[in-house]
Amino acid sequence: MDDDSLDSKQPESVAAVLKTFGLLQALAERSETGISDLSMRLAMPKATVYRFLQTMMTLGYVRQEADSERYGLTMKVFELGTKALQYPELVDLAKHHMQMLADKTGETVHLGTLIDSEIIYVHKVDSRHMLGMYSKVGRRAPLHCTAIGKVLMAWEHPDRRALILQGAEFTKYRDKTIVEPAAFAQELERVKAQGFGEDREEFDDHIRCLGVPIFDRLNRPIAGLSISFPTFRYEPAREGEVVAMLTDASRDISSRLGCTRFPLDAPQ
Repeated sequence: MDDDSLDSKQPESVAAVLKTFGLLQALAERSETGISDLSMRLAMPKATVYRFLQTMMTLGYVRQEADSERYGLTMKVFELGTKALQYPELVDLAKHHMQMLADKTGETVHLGTLIDSEIIYVHKVDSRHMLGMYSKVGRRAPLHCTAIGKVLMAWEHPDRRALILQGAEFTKYRDKTIVEPAAFAQELERVKAQGFGEDREEFDDHIRCLGVPIFDRLNRPIAGLSISFPTFRYEPAREGEVVAMLTDASRDISSRLGCTRFPLDAPQ
């Protein structure tokens, strides 16, 4: 597809927008990408790809690696994404707590929220160890086999939960993945009763996660906070201690979001 064929069907301004967002999406899917690869994937002439990338670099949304001449997105794109959050202050409120949790446990800490019928990681603090959970900000993950997904669904209003789960795919990722809706409903009851969610090697092999929900001023679950452990560093005896740390962090973040009756606290 060349410029003339595209522009003959679309007004010039619309064609430019389509090309811009096509490039952004392509760079989001595969970082450190060269012009030839982008040209082939998007069926755009190399000259056009180069021209648009140069403009996007000038605006600060794209960077170029000097040694490889490959292109990638900058944090300016992430800044735009965080402004699209329903609660744009969420990441700022959670950052300190997440760093403290990572410092105390040495493990990877995630903050995730709902998007469509999946979760999306909006912030993370990496493990200090060489071996940890692979993930990245902006990555989507399923609801049915992640600690964050489970806590978001466990505390969700039943009517909205049913609507959300209609769009979820109960894919079997590992042997321990729950794929039956009835079994998942039972799992959510257990999660809510115990006050935290677990991923017991259900999404990634050899990874266990513990998570708790974060609530807004209406006591609705709007995000999840989790810690991920390689199974060889997971200590069942410390589970209560880790959950207590997560709960304390969630309580403070939730209160700063306006939550006045923290749902994880036992009734007085």
